[in-house]
Amino acid sequence: MDLEFTEEQLMIKQAARDFAITECLPGVIERDEQQRFPKEQIKKLAELGFMGMMVSPEYGGSGMDTVSYVLAMEEISKIDASVSVCMSVNNSLVCWGIEAYGTEEQKQKYLTPLAQGIKDGELYIGAFLLSEPEAGSDATSQHTIAEDMGDHYLLNGTKNWITNGSTASVYLVMAQTHPGEKHRGINTLIVEKNWPGVTVGNKENKLGIRGSDTTSIMFTDVKVPKENRVGEDGFGFKFAMKTLAGGRIGIASQALGIASGAYEMAVEYAKQRKAFGKEIMHHQAIQFKLADMATKIEAARLLCLKAAWEKDQKKDYTISSSMAKVFSSETAMWSAIEAVQIHGGYGFVKEYHVERLMRDAKITQIYEGTSEVQRIVISRALLQ
Repeated sequence: MDLEFTEEQLMIKQAARDFAITECLPGVIERDEQQRFPKEQIKKLAELGFMGMMVSPEYGGSGMDTVSYVLAMEEISKIDASVSVCMSVNNSLVCWGIEAYGTEEQKQKYLTPLAQGIKDGELYIGAFLLSEPEAGSDATSQHTIAEDMGDHYLLNGTKNWITNGSTASVYLVMAQTHPGEKHRGINTLIVEKNWPGVTVGNKENKLGIRGSDTTSIMFTDVKVPKENRVGEDGFGFKFAMKTLAGGRIGIASQALGIASGAYEMAVEYAKQRKAFGKEIMHHQAIQFKLADMATKIEAARLLCLKAAWEKDQKKDYTISSSMAKVFSSETAMWSAIEAVQIHGGYGFVKEYHVERLMRDAKITQIYEGTSEVQRIVISRALLQ
């Protein structure tokens, strides 16, 4: 594994950094307070080619590697995790899955506009619908039913905790077609939001990533053409697991960005704030905190890059992505708390940003597989 970045990768990292500072930072506190979806920021991300970074140019994507994706995700997540999670879902969970397992017709019809992020001048992004009220970590317990009606499926059920729920135009829905076969009876269906029978629930009032759009989605007798099934009959659960393995690289990178953003703010504050006659960066208690933060963040970064490199090399990255995800998410939470502590009372108010990073960090330990699930994945793989 070469730890030296290419010139193109460094250009992508800088472009993401510039975008985060010029486009995401202005208004980020207000978007968080008002739970306002960052529509304009996402549209500009699409114009940069960041909503389909790893998709082949043949289907409207940027054709970049996963390492570049990690670098971009980290930079954007330093400033606004609500923007980066939209980017992560569209890239890792939606575009990747359709490109890897979809038919040519599905790629032409759905992947191309999803990778571009724009269709007919309007925002066009996707969402990944796996979780249900009674099926979170236990993804095999799907209660959403896709009844085989011959030339189409009849879809009924409820999905919740859906990122991009009300703003997405396309849903990848996991549903049970053959209940007696349990996880082997699950299929993945491409569903359009504007089809009859699709209902979007209320936006969740969340602790963090409040600009991100999280809703429940209800399906009532939704007719889904057979040609919208992704993969062979019964492939849905495997599709979800394979897709989530890559998605964990995106969320690990998001967590890495939150951690490094908190660290950078803590360093800047420590250089300016004075206590007992000198800047607090000269106090050993603060120095040790910063040293520990920097060390853990660097370890998280290397885990993310290793998982990304393995994915680019077409190696099995299941363990690496889970390791990156669990370690980066826990580093994000710890680093954000330390950043608040370094800021003292100022860290407890919105103006200084670190309290938002602390709130945003928590979800990285939960979605796309909790820290407990990651440890199950890792230990099972190690003990096989």
